[in-house]
Amino acid sequence: MPKVKKESKSPERTYQELLVNLNPVSQPLASRKLSKKLYKCIKKAVKQKQIRRGVKEVQKFINKGEQGIVVLAGDTLPIEVYCHLPVMCEDHKLPYIYVPSKVDLGAAAGSKRPTCVILVKTHMDYQEAYDECLEEVQTLPLPL
Repeated sequence: MPKVKKESKSPERTYQELLVNLNPVSQPLASRKLSKKLYKCIKKAVKQKQIRRGVKEVQKFINKGEQGIVVLAGDTLPIEVYCHLPVMCEDHKLPYIYVPSKVDLGAAAGSKRPTCVILVKTHMDYQEAYDECLEEVQTLPLPL
């Protein structure tokens, strides 16, 4: 009698399922539609090597004055790992946004590991997608 494998998790979780694990500080949060646009933009940026990933690297380049969109994962715990980044973004006038899943963020960046923060820089090859994301991110209200 063959053993039947148990399915631990379905690989595709819905947007609503991902919202359950969000941190209380995850504002402004990208909608499902905007999340998909951001993931596509990140995938294009990876091909051109125009991203910075990870808290230390993103923090270093924000301090150096690099411009772009900062995308943070809303399900990162503990919050203290990256809670200083939104403040840094506001100080340097960088747009930032939260997406629901660090696993999806890492996958969009072409990594097998989850990623809690990515800085997407602008580039000619995906300028239209970048501008569209930037416009939508800037229209969202910042938390108080």
